[in-house]
Amino acid sequence: MKVSIVTPSFNQGQYIGRTLQSVASQAGAEIEHVVFDGGSRDNTLDVLKNFSPPVRWISKKDKGQADAVNQGICATDGEILGWLNSDDIYYPGAIANVVEFFDQNPDIDVVYGMADHIDLEDKAFESYPSEPWDFERLKETCFICQPALFFRRRVVEKHGLLNESLNYCMDYEYWLRLGKAGVRFAYLEEKLAGSRLYAENKTLGARVKVHEEINDMFKKSFAKVPDRWLFNYAHAVVESKIDRQLHSKRFVFEIGLRTLLASFRWNRSFSADMQNMIIMWARKI
Repeated sequence: MKVSIVTPSFNQGQYIGRTLQSVASQAGAEIEHVVFDGGSRDNTLDVLKNFSPPVRWISKKDKGQADAVNQGICATDGEILGWLNSDDIYYPGAIANVVEFFDQNPDIDVVYGMADHIDLEDKAFESYPSEPWDFERLKETCFICQPALFFRRRVVEKHGLLNESLNYCMDYEYWLRLGKAGVRFAYLEEKLAGSRLYAENKTLGARVKVHEEINDMFKKSFAKVPDRWLFNYAHAVVESKIDRQLHSKRFVFEIGLRTLLASFRWNRSFSADMQNMIIMWARKI
């Protein structure tokens, strides 16, 4: 069973060597690893040129992360696909565990495992909040850690590639799209990957934009944004403007107000759960 690993890259020279090594050290299958770099201006290309064993790579301007991943998928031919960002890592034995699971479960199209958030030095500081597969629950929270997920090529052939119009939640949108279509997911209770979390990375560095894009995506895909994501958006907005420690009552008030405004913006109505949430927050003021 051949496994194709796609790494989108842009100015991650500080980490990409460790990403490459985490793939090169895997066993248990025929593995091809391709890197699609968006024209990095740091030392990324030097790392790619000098890495041993050699890895296949291309560096040119692209339209973003989703475009780079899509190009990588189309440039490979493995039966199993994985997507590993240039600042994340696989844990030893990850691919062997995944291949064994797919081999024993031919009806499963997507398998995801457990993962950690890791720091700048690859040390795990917390477990990613992974959960067993439940599509309705996935709408409330993204419990799938992207580098810990693998899928069969037949998924792409039937359901298409990543949505290149998305900058932050292209992975989450893909999992939701597949779940909505009835694709069979499975949860592997093994630690497979480390997802790097630091202040400068794209998700933490633009929290309001991330949540805004998630809400827009839900509105387009499901015609309604779940209350939990409206609240998360409101929390991100308020946290970016108000110091919770210095202005605790104002913080709570603003959370409630912003949640109401978000509900009008995306859903044009209040659900019963939303009303109860606002009442709960009002009592804290």
